[in-house]
Amino acid sequence: MSTDLKPKGRTVTAVHGRRDIGRDPEFEVGMAQMLRTTYGINGLIELYGRFATGDGLLDSLMRRAIWNAASRRCGPGLQVGSNVGFKHFDTFEIGAGVFIGAHAYIQGRHDGTCFIGDHVWIGPQAYFDARDLRIEEYVGLGPGARILGSEHAGIPADVPIIQTDLDIRPVRIGAWADIGTNSVILPGVTIGRGAMVGAGAIVTADVEPFSVVAGVPARFVRWRTDKELREPTPGEPKS
Repeated sequence: MSTDLKPKGRTVTAVHGRRDIGRDPEFEVGMAQMLRTTYGINGLIELYGRFATGDGLLDSLMRRAIWNAASRRCGPGLQVGSNVGFKHFDTFEIGAGVFIGAHAYIQGRHDGTCFIGDHVWIGPQAYFDARDLRIEEYVGLGPGARILGSEHAGIPADVPIIQTDLDIRPVRIGAWADIGTNSVILPGVTIGRGAMVGAGAIVTADVEPFSVVAGVPARFVRWRTDKELREPTPGEPKS
């Protein structure tokens, strides 16, 4: 009798990445337009605070409407979890079918750019320093993922570091990429199309398209290929 009692895993169909996104209901579109006309950006921020923490249908609807009203551009099907925070969300451009998990925080800048493409999934407690950030379509970012877009220069050394100039560098996440739980993307990094970043990795340099990186600092592990997803044919060595 086998002594291997470890339970087996299972494969299920993805949900978010396959979700069909239609148009938002007309009353929501009208509500967002009314809010945009009636409230200034400061008024929208204050209004958001009334609905930020709840998990009910009305809270969710109002969060979505306020984001539609305040952002530079917002596609249909947005989902904003409870206690999601932001700064300068009037600089945000958000695609269709975007999900933002509870307690995530997106920190923009008054003269910055934050672009989030279609069908992006942002896990709970993620943090984006979105001073110059572009995330392309169908990207997944695990819970607690961090994207840092700026750091203090640290020069001159005779003053506190927090008083030195802020160095803002663009961060780019290519389409189809997957960013693991609690990973950190440092300023100036580009993650290539279809790349995978392992959980807890700290990415200090650009990542090649369709590669897998992991570790601290993150290093190349292997290439993603269709070949690895199938059984070898008879006589073919396993990779």
